[in-house]
Amino acid sequence: MFVIVFIDDILIYLRNYEDHASHIKIVLQTIKDREFYAKVSKCEFWLESVAFLGHILFGEGIRVDTQKIEAVQNCPRPTSPTDRRSFLGLDGYYRRFIEGFSSISSPLTKLTQKTAKFQWFEAYEKNFQELKTQLTSAPMFTLPKGTKGFVVYCDPSRVGLGCVLMQNCKVIAYASASLRFTRKIFQLMISSWKRWCLL
Repeated sequence: MFVIVFIDDILIYLRNYEDHASHIKIVLQTIKDREFYAKVSKCEFWLESVAFLGHILFGEGIRVDTQKIEAVQNCPRPTSPTDRRSFLGLDGYYRRFIEGFSSISSPLTKLTQKTAKFQWFEAYEKNFQELKTQLTSAPMFTLPKGTKGFVVYCDPSRVGLGCVLMQNCKVIAYASASLRFTRKIFQLMISSWKRWCLL
């Protein structure tokens, strides 16, 4: 596979320079065969880096598009459930770049419910600012290479689970999930029995 299509955005990436020219020809011919047309003024070829779906992709890895970071930096405190959903939606799209996303966003997520009474406590402000800081200082992630050297580190807590996927000591992605009540009980049971288990 050498192409990614999302609605009207087409990304042709190269594994090596020798094959790339033929891949471009295949994609352009397929577009023509389906009676679609690529607008030449919107096409860019042989780029070292490219903005695609809110990310910057380049040979060494992937990072958040700086225009999206500016939007988050300039985001005022959300005052309505719609504003809060919008902010969390933007941050949620980039959750793989935010270590501990679910734990940080969990209190704000509760405020997105229409029935939630809006009171902006200091804890909410802290979480709001923490999400902004985490996203605006998001690291560059390495793209996976091959099938060896992968490690997953997990960190459970009473309110959530977090993990990081790494390959050869380089971060590929973060993942997290907040725990519902039944999962919290299960997690407490595991924690209390852990010392008695032989792993």
